Amino acid sequence: QVQLVESGGGLVQAGGSLRLSCAASGRTFSSYAMGWFRQAPGKERELVAAISSGGGLTSYAITVKGRFTISRDNAKNTMYLQMNSLKPEDTAVYYCAADLRLGDVAAKTPAYWGKGTLVTVSS
Repeated sequence: QVQLVESGGGLVQAGGSLRLSCAASGRTFSSYAMGWFRQAPGKERELVAAISSGGGLTSYAITVKGRFTISRDNAKNTMYLQMNSLKPEDTAVYYCAADLRLGDVAAKTPAYWGKGTLVTVSS
């Protein structure tokens, strides 16, 4: 069982930056692939970025590539999403997720989800 808690959301102006954190419980965090998802009002949940259990493999949605960076610190049981050059269309609830298989994260079917943190980007 993995419990995930997101933090770091808030209100920021377009062009600004935020860093989201996802703190995980459990002693086997380093075994899990992780991902950041987001859901805007009236839209489907989308995968923003994913990272392998060891951190050596990452992938990004085309809409955030070059602006967002996913990372993890397995010693701290924490995953991060550094978001730069934010745009109003980045406004959404951001969720972290975990699964033993990176493929399930990429397929948007991870086993564990956090409750989300709201990011609002004003124009």
